[in-house]
Amino acid sequence: MHKVYIKSPLGTLEIEGNDKGISAITYLDTEVSPTAIIPESLQEAVKQLEEYFIKKRTVFELKLNPQGTDFQTKVWTTLQTIPFGKTASYLDMAKTLGDPKVIRAAASANGKNPLSIVIPCHRVIGSDGSLTGYAGGLHRKKWLLEHESPVRQGSLFN
Repeated sequence: MHKVYIKSPLGTLEIEGNDKGISAITYLDTEVSPTAIIPESLQEAVKQLEEYFIKKRTVFELKLNPQGTDFQTKVWTTLQTIPFGKTASYLDMAKTLGDPKVIRAAASANGKNPLSIVIPCHRVIGSDGSLTGYAGGLHRKKWLLEHESPVRQGSLFN
């Protein structure tokens, strides 16, 4: 397993993966020097994340290898269908998964997403349009949603 650190507008990101794919993208709350030599297995992930942050990428095309239960994997696959610049509610997610009663389980799986940004769990909001929990912190979720928003004036969330 390889690991690299890159700078982003949201702080340092730790990217983990190997030839089987990217397994984790994690926000760090401490400063870590960026990795000088990027292993070949992580070069494309680094490139695509950098493109995302400068608004040259709206869709990730990476080999992913997140580790989770079958249900978590199903939720993470469903998250990838939420388009750039759009949001869905936890209830929408549960309905897409086929059962509105799995809303809490879907929210829990969403919170365990190991691939921040690439699997866009930040695009899931409350049914009332409010920002709700985000493992990376609500300030990052707000930034990501505003970064992806087609609306450029003001702030989407206070």
